Amino acid sequence: MASRTTPRPRSRTFASFAVANYRLFFLGALVSNLGTWVQRIGQDWLVLTELTDHSSTALGIVTALQFLAVPFLAPYAGAVVDRFSKRTVLLITQSALGLTSLALWGLIATGSVALWHVYVIAFLTGVISAFDNPARQAFVSEIVPHELLPNAVGLNSTSFNGARLIGPGVAGLLVAAVGVGPTQLINAVSFAAMIAAILAMNAAQLTPAPRAASAGAAVDGLRYLRRRPDLIVLLVIVFMLGTFGMNFQIFNATMATQVFGTGAEEFGLLGTIMAVGTLAGALMAARRVAPTLRTILLALAGFAVSTLALTFAPNYVVYALLLIPSGFFALTVMTTANAAVQMGTAPEFRGRVMSIYVAIFLGGTPLGAPAIGWLGEVLGPRASVLIAAVATGLTVLGVLAYFRWHDGLRIHLERAPLRLRSSTVKAA
Repeated sequence: MASRTTPRPRSRTFASFAVANYRLFFLGALVSNLGTWVQRIGQDWLVLTELTDHSSTALGIVTALQFLAVPFLAPYAGAVVDRFSKRTVLLITQSALGLTSLALWGLIATGSVALWHVYVIAFLTGVISAFDNPARQAFVSEIVPHELLPNAVGLNSTSFNGARLIGPGVAGLLVAAVGVGPTQLINAVSFAAMIAAILAMNAAQLTPAPRAASAGAAVDGLRYLRRRPDLIVLLVIVFMLGTFGMNFQIFNATMATQVFGTGAEEFGLLGTIMAVGTLAGALMAARRVAPTLRTILLALAGFAVSTLALTFAPNYVVYALLLIPSGFFALTVMTTANAAVQMGTAPEFRGRVMSIYVAIFLGGTPLGAPAIGWLGEVLGPRASVLIAAVATGLTVLGVLAYFRWHDGLRIHLERAPLRLRSSTVKAA
């Protein structure tokens, strides 16, 4: 295994850029993420205004189908990631995701697209993503040294949310000018950037984790977690945030069209405005040396409060501005928990544990999204936003109560302690 020497970075925020392979990974992901955000807005607008009569239920079903396969495939997907080269797995999954976007573009371009087509493609995308997400998460730890992992996780989120600043606005302009078809084609082409970046990496400078003996060892990831109540607490937090809180795909679409009566440009702009907050959160996460439970809980509480304020936003402008703190706090929870789980997991189990992490975070969407969409139709969009605020607020109280009743529970990191700034939980 080749050793890695990392030049001293000039800025802690961009420390991982000192690693050449990470620079390639970041740039490829940035282009791919830009395509993803353009595609998401286009797809949502297609479902909401062209294939249905503003049905938030249909939009919720599409969102759910994108993640339906994740919890069921997670243990096996994680085992595959730990058994085979993560680089090879990513080349396969990125190519397959590009083909699904190309298929949807073809259906739109020929005028033959129907709602069930979107449902099928959303489900297939979810199946592929069940393998792609844990592979990408775990691959980062093979690109950068262990001490740079929190920084790399934060920069990955910066890439995702930097693209989010541009993508929704571009998508809104495209939809208004030429329709939704080009949004799908842009996403299909954008996957080529990630594939090119992976191929261009210097394999000698990667540090592959020890591989599992076989893909049949999937259940070992669950056994490993069973012995780690510290990690389970983090998974509960991300499950609640992912299931009830991170449904802005539905919140923004229904609030923009039904409550504020706006068009495609304004709908797309909401995603861009929210990205101001998420990008700020990602940059702060990149500067953070080590993840702490205190940071996670404070950010989750901030998310609950800011989302509660969204519920009562009197107009489009106020709603848009309140998305900034909501995005900031949500991103802070996600990046800090992600880094904590990765750094707290033994390398040989990282693929399996991260697949479970992804399943917990994204897999709750098939439960939450349809319910949120249905609630929006029955009680109105504001009620669906209120659920996000209440659910995440109760999660903060529940975790605090848990640590009060389990004094002394420690959360451990591999090769480094994760300090929990809490009166009831001591550092590892």
